[in-house]
Amino acid sequence: MTKRFSNPIAKMPKQARERARARTQAAGELTLAELRKAFDVSQEALAKLLDVKQANVSKIERREDMRPSTLVTHVRAMGGDIEIIARFPNRGGGKDKTIKLKPFVEDTADAA
Repeated sequence: MTKRFSNPIAKMPKQARERARARTQAAGELTLAELRKAFDVSQEALAKLLDVKQANVSKIERREDMRPSTLVTHVRAMGGDIEIIARFPNRGGGKDKTIKLKPFVEDTADAA
């Protein structure tokens, strides 16, 4: 059962939250490890939230390819969410067509 990191983030000093927000917005693109570090979350803390060993977090962060469900689980544990957008060039009257894909991992805590 994944716990959300949003409560610990809310307990962070305002200045620390603002620094983390600024780092993530300025970066544009981040790896999963960089995202975790931007929020000042240790691998140990994330592992505890995910109920896995720290080595598992390290292994996932080093992967070049991972399951979308793994990415969703990690991001949700840090208090975020994932949106997947499919882009199709030159569709819909010569314009690019974008389609937001439905979630593929349900949050069982919200479903109950």
